[in-house]
Amino acid sequence: MPKDNKPRLVVITGPTASGKTALSLKLAKKFKGEIISADSRAIYKKLDIGSAKPTPAERKIVPHHLLDIANPNETLTLSQYKELASKKIGEILQKKHLPFLVGGTALYIYAVIDNWQIPEVLANKKLRDRLEKQSTEKLYQQLLKKDPEAKNFIDPKNKRRIIRALEVIEATKKPFSEQRKRGQPLFDTLIIGVKKSPVELKKLIARRTQKMLKAGLVREVRGILNKYYNRSTAHSAYWPQYSLALRSVALSGIHYKEIISYLKKEITLPEAVKLINKNDEQLVRRQLTWFKKDKRIKWVENYTKAITLVKKFLE
Repeated sequence: MPKDNKPRLVVITGPTASGKTALSLKLAKKFKGEIISADSRAIYKKLDIGSAKPTPAERKIVPHHLLDIANPNETLTLSQYKELASKKIGEILQKKHLPFLVGGTALYIYAVIDNWQIPEVLANKKLRDRLEKQSTEKLYQQLLKKDPEAKNFIDPKNKRRIIRALEVIEATKKPFSEQRKRGQPLFDTLIIGVKKSPVELKKLIARRTQKMLKAGLVREVRGILNKYYNRSTAHSAYWPQYSLALRSVALSGIHYKEIISYLKKEITLPEAVKLINKNDEQLVRRQLTWFKKDKRIKWVENYTKAITLVKKFLE
């Protein structure tokens, strides 16, 4: 029986490029499951290639949810994501199907499985515009002064996350670290982590970047910029709009920010590729640092081990 009669949920996570999508498709197909995306880029429309979003063909294998639910120039908060994901999990369970929460965005995953109690704080454009003018380093020091515990979970180089933390502190008058309290878990959860060696991941990252380029990553980014940030083709007069795009949640991530720099002629395409691979490798290290803290994760190296874990979980 599920623990405390809670409904069952399977999480498939792991570092970027490790093969989470491929594994989740096989498992969801075998165990009559449906997939909820836990990827902070795949939720945005048009971000298909650069987010490594499941293809239309892959989505036909099993139902997928929480893909393409916001425009690139919109912001979906963690609180909103948690509410949507929890609702969708409930709908899947009502159909007697097995929900699979799949992705590498740790904040999304833990908000759901640990039932974080998150205050809903709307964006403060005036405050954001003021903070955006300051350096990332200066903003980070401001954050640590107001909330020293933030050093444990906020990347000092992630300007967008730092600004969001300061925004929440400003609105609630409480440290950001105190506003992610765990609630009573809603699900009996099995967490499967896809394990790859550092050497394997480096090769997989480089291979994926080339695959994205061949699939039309540059064309995809240019199209998003032209549709959501200006109506003309790239030109120096529109570069301020490109800078505005980099401040958006959707396009501030890896694969997009580097290609935007290339389109602005700040770097060459080979330099953008090199930077993408470097940033992805750094992301892997951050993800593993986070995931290693969670002893609940069952790390697997292949599909067979994952099947065994799910079967045992469902018995």
